[in-house]
This record gives sequence, structure tokens and C-alpha cells, in this order.
Amino acid sequence: MATIEIKPGFGKRLKKLRLEKGVTQEILAQEIHVTRQTISGWERGRSEPDLSTLLCLARYFNVTIDELL
Repeated sequence: MATIEIKPGFGKRLKKLRLEKGVTQEILAQEIHVTRQTISGWERGRSEPDLSTLLCLARYFNVTIDELL
């Protein structure tokens, strides 16, 4: 299985996209079926999403995975 390298700054990019779309962590979490704490962890750089979740995020924000990473 291929691995995805999530580059430094992923959390900042995710937060920027979320704020540009005008949604809270809670709303984003509900949309992609994770917890608000999970979104917070990603934005703070404490954890990273898996590939299937990255695909959900890319679809939700209408960006490529490369743009997220």
C-alpha cells in the first residue's frame, strides 16, 4: 500500500480552507464523519488523516490532494 507524505503546514492549510469556507470544526467533522477533536488535532499538527479521509477533505473543499498536502 502506498504511503502519503503529509508535509509540514498541513494543519495551517486545512484551517485556512475551513475558515475560507466559513465552517466550524464541528461542521467539518460532521461532514466528513470524524470528531471535532480529530479536526483540532489535524489543525494543531498532533495527528494526520489517512488517505481515505484526505480524499473526503479534498472533495469537500474542492481541491486536489496535492493542494492539501
